[in-house]
Amino acid sequence: MAKVVIISGSPTPTSRLHGVIEVAKNELQLAGLEVDWIKVRDLPAEDLLYAKFDSEAIVNASKRVAEADAVFVATPVYKASYTGVLKAFLDLLPQKGLERKIVLPLAVGGTYAHLLAIDYALKPVLSVLGAQNILQGVYVLDKQVTWGEQGQAILDDEISSRLNESLTEFIQEIKWHTSR
Repeated sequence: MAKVVIISGSPTPTSRLHGVIEVAKNELQLAGLEVDWIKVRDLPAEDLLYAKFDSEAIVNASKRVAEADAVFVATPVYKASYTGVLKAFLDLLPQKGLERKIVLPLAVGGTYAHLLAIDYALKPVLSVLGAQNILQGVYVLDKQVTWGEQGQAILDDEISSRLNESLTEFIQEIKWHTSR
């Protein structure tokens, strides 16, 4: 079974980003993929801040990325870029930690003014980590995500359609690569 690891760069446990990730995770699982979720905020802050490459938590998280066939990188946009906590984690991955992996970036932000954060901030870092197959990213506006009565994320029709298209391409790429 193909493995996907989700790397969430949100510093908060409940956010619109978290809701979008839940929707995506469910779709990936329905497609028969094994999904693992690294919530960077749950890694020891001291290990991230002091770049403790050898800490048990960082070694374990890096191993989970290494064992994945594909990586779904998700972040809120703060000050026109991805979060510092995500950057701290990405800095701890091996130099070619995303080599031969299919990567789908996703960002949630408050305005279309930050739409290019994926292309101009996140994708260059993913490329430096060896990712060669970086799919078109998905940018979600805060207002495109609301909450249902049971606390589930509800995506508006436009973003739901775009996310489904991107996930379909992601799933097809994963299945093609793992079947070879």
